[in-house]
Amino acid sequence: ALSDPGRVKVLKMLEGRELCACEIIGMLGLAQPTVSRHLKVLVDAGLVTGRKVGAWVHYRLAEAPASPYAGALLAALPGWLEDDPDIRAMRLGLDTLSTRCEGKS
Repeated sequence: ALSDPGRVKVLKMLEGRELCACEIIGMLGLAQPTVSRHLKVLVDAGLVTGRKVGAWVHYRLAEAPASPYAGALLAALPGWLEDDPDIRAMRLGLDTLSTRCEGKS
């Protein structure tokens, strides 16, 4: 699940807060079907959970992963890529991201 840099970026984004799928799409700059596939892989791996809000799904890191492997990966996540300029810029961009999501929390 974490062999793709885009999926790792999604996890790093979700460290800060729950995000709507449209916010993730905007931050990654990828097509909606590509981001949907990434999110499905992360959900199937037990790393991320989603909840439907209106027309959108809001995603967050799994709070109680069923798999011990997913739990270990999520426990290690805060130390990953903290000095990476792309991750740093992405986090700064989350604060100013304009969204077209309905029902944003």
